[in-house]
Amino acid sequence: MTNISPKSVISFTKSGLPYGFLGNMYSSQIEYDGLTWRTAEALFQALRFDDPEIRELIRQNKSPMGAKFCAKANEKKMCIVPLDLKDIENMRMTIQLKFDQHADLRQQLLSTGNAILIEDVSSRKRGNALFWGAYLSADTWIGTNKLGELLMELRAAK
Repeated sequence: MTNISPKSVISFTKSGLPYGFLGNMYSSQIEYDGLTWRTAEALFQALRFDDPEIRELIRQNKSPMGAKFCAKANEKKMCIVPLDLKDIENMRMTIQLKFDQHADLRQQLLSTGNAILIEDVSSRKRGNALFWGAYLSADTWIGTNKLGELLMELRAAK
């Protein structure tokens, strides 16, 4: 990413902090394929598998981090390669469902106006985190920030 004015950025980290509702760990149920998922993170992780037993293990996890760890524990059985085009499409669909099914969250997303949305991954500056988010170094955001891009794309379409 490039040098962006801090005034034009809304960054988000933990679900309990300001703008945390933008993240996949935020507690907001999603209906998908006749099932209820506790969080966007759980659904997104489950979509990386075609094995219904693994999907159900992920869905039954009580926390979004538990769902993520369950997916990582079964990484060799994934049918979707993390960070590939299908993975990005799954993320796009997951956040679309989240904001379509929760009018309050959709309104909060729209209230961000034209701000640049960035998942701040300063506490984990490596691997997939730098694909989905970015961290601030001096005055430059480092990372691809794909989740932020997808959220801005969704906001623009609303």
